[in-house]
Amino acid sequence: MTSAITRERQPAPRIRDALELVRIARSLRRDTINLVAPTGQGYVQQGLGAADLFAVLYFAELRLDPSDPHWTDRDRFLLSTAHNTAIFYATLAARGMVDAAAVADYCKDGSVFEVNASERIGTPVEATLGSLGQGLSVGIGMALTARRRGSSARIYVLLGDGELQEGQLWEAALFAGSAGLSNLCLIVDDNRMQVEGHIDKVVSVAPIAEKFSAFGWVAEEIDGHDILALLAALDRARERDKPTCLVAATLAGKGVPSLEGILAHNLKLPPDVAAEALAALGDAEEAK
Repeated sequence: MTSAITRERQPAPRIRDALELVRIARSLRRDTINLVAPTGQGYVQQGLGAADLFAVLYFAELRLDPSDPHWTDRDRFLLSTAHNTAIFYATLAARGMVDAAAVADYCKDGSVFEVNASERIGTPVEATLGSLGQGLSVGIGMALTARRRGSSARIYVLLGDGELQEGQLWEAALFAGSAGLSNLCLIVDDNRMQVEGHIDKVVSVAPIAEKFSAFGWVAEEIDGHDILALLAALDRARERDKPTCLVAATLAGKGVPSLEGILAHNLKLPPDVAAEALAALGDAEEAK
């Protein structure tokens, strides 16, 4: 058996400058708008809200090597909310893990860059998910495998708060806590939005952190738009002997004032709204 590569291998410098990560997140928001604008429909609100999470994960936290996507001891990222792809694909392109020109065919007939991310894209999509509530179970399997191999790989799962209404997820959470999977980090995109409306008006899942703590995890509530808080929380997660759950409060439509707080699961984005959104993000960038 090939020996595990230690975590000292760092294929590319991790960005730790908060202002640079803020700039990257803003750029990802613009890319998200540009991907959805041609068809006028897509998961804009979730993407804008999760941009800071993706910027920190892909540019500061995950150990990946775009020149060697099959690197055995790479960190794994699983997007359990597999429909939130505009921000995901924009991030993969910006990180150099997929071809940016190909991503521009987002949702066009025949494109592998479908609304729901699938392994048709290749290694950057570690698993085909989409049936909500299953991402954590897949991540647990990967975390167990990495531990048994003696691999340094860490597993990161991003899921939406609405997925916490799925029973399978809590079975998975119970197992992960019992197994002490310290190489597993779950990030809950707590935007309080699901297809039926505000999460509390459908099935309330609060208090999230307390529930995961009771299941043997270390759980923290953080501001999902506070770059420094995200960096510090992920640093702490690497030092634990238990799995970590970060409940990251995010704002749907973040970065575009006219869209912020609008609970639209699949927002229609007519040309005038797209232009307004890009202008707002551009103005914000110039003001920095």
